[in-house]
Amino acid sequence: MAGFRMHVTTSTLLGCGYAGVGHVVYGMPLDTAIVGGALCGFSGMLPDLDSDYGVPLRETMAFTAAIVPMLLVDRFQSLALSYDSMVLVAVSMYLFVRFGVTRMIRKYTVHRGMFHSIPAALIFAGMAFLVCGAAGFNVRCYKAGGVLAGFMSHLLLDEIYAVEWKNGRWRFKKSFGTAIKFWGDNLWANFSTYAKLAIVVALILGEPSVMQRLEARNPEFARQYHEWQSRFGAVNAITDRARDALDSARSTTGEYFGTNGQPVNNVGPPTPNSATSPDRFQSGPTQPPTIRGDHDTARRPGTPFQ
Repeated sequence: MAGFRMHVTTSTLLGCGYAGVGHVVYGMPLDTAIVGGALCGFSGMLPDLDSDYGVPLRETMAFTAAIVPMLLVDRFQSLALSYDSMVLVAVSMYLFVRFGVTRMIRKYTVHRGMFHSIPAALIFAGMAFLVCGAAGFNVRCYKAGGVLAGFMSHLLLDEIYAVEWKNGRWRFKKSFGTAIKFWGDNLWANFSTYAKLAIVVALILGEPSVMQRLEARNPEFARQYHEWQSRFGAVNAITDRARDALDSARSTTGEYFGTNGQPVNNVGPPTPNSATSPDRFQSGPTQPPTIRGDHDTARRPGTPFQ
């Protein structure tokens, strides 16, 4: 397996060539070509993000946390953010990437997992395309291509170093085939990686410039995508209506029943009121008793001895 210095040296040399070709052959502006070459050199460290603790993870995340807010300056300007707001957002993003994302990578990744794979390379290239959203379409593709080239140089170098000459013959190491792959041994890691790739692809297809290119060059695919999007939107609308109906039913039920299922707000079966409901055996008001001699002669209306 190639070391960290070998990966950085290889991707840096490749980035220099990438910048030169972009400027001379494809007519990219010099500053844009340099940025694309720098991204290529930096991307040679990305697959080693799964190395837990060590120089690759520390240096890569520090550089990523610093460069991502700078690449998003055009996005911030398109959102009409003030200078102070840009500073606050940039600092927040730096802290989140530098510490939050680093912590998640250390916790949920293993070395030579799906970070060393072709889908991971496509994910990082797509993220670079999305981050450089304010630039032109060709410039975005150029920068995303630099990220892809640097990432693939790391994977290819790992596979080359997995072949060795020993005892007069070529021999494959156990690490052979663990870098350039489409899936690994962990099913959840495979599902998570391809789910992220699908999200990135959906975000890219949602870009107006990308859809214009697709409609011009491949109208059939663009039509099918719009049909799928409309069907998915209809499903979302039905789901939202069902959720609204459920929330309405819950709120209506909550007006009459509390959390313990008992009636609230005095709603329930009426209770008899002794002050207003007369006794069924009492036909009129009672009279005070009178005394005749030694006998109580109280008149009690409604009785046979009236």
